[in-house]
Amino acid sequence: MKERERRQGIVLVNTGEGKGKSSSALGMVFRAAGWGMKVCVIQYIKGKWQTGEQKAAERFDNIEWHVLGDGFTWDTKNPEQDIKTSREIWEFSKQKILSEEYDFVLLDEINYCCGYNWISGQEIADFITNEKPAWMHLVLTGRNAAPEVIEVAHTVTEMTKIKHAYGQGIKAAQGVEF
Repeated sequence: MKERERRQGIVLVNTGEGKGKSSSALGMVFRAAGWGMKVCVIQYIKGKWQTGEQKAAERFDNIEWHVLGDGFTWDTKNPEQDIKTSREIWEFSKQKILSEEYDFVLLDEINYCCGYNWISGQEIADFITNEKPAWMHLVLTGRNAAPEVIEVAHTVTEMTKIKHAYGQGIKAAQGVEF
């Protein structure tokens, strides 16, 4: 593995209506951890329930995992609380990134926060451009990625939904969706 000083950090964005944004990012988390990188996962929207990925991450001493969201916020009854929580998670994320303790950071579902105007895309883009360590890999997931974030990212993938099991009345499957 290249030393930090010789590494070009990559900023990746996974967005779109289709399934697989977080799953793809979590594949990268485990890939980075497998190479011995120190990884930090920060989840913005997901609630406090256990997922298979989080259980697997517990087996790695080089993955730090934070589930900080209030749950699925599109059904929110308290938008002020959602804004407050998102802003607190963003401040926490910046601290983790600026600590320079990690080689790879995943901001899972942060793009939703931009889509709901809880955190501005310009604010995130400015932080990435001006403050993120150049050697650090950073992945941002979720629908509605801000144009400003897309502009500063090195790699952007838009997941397109063709069809989804939920549309056929099939509930989320353990081991596939969580």
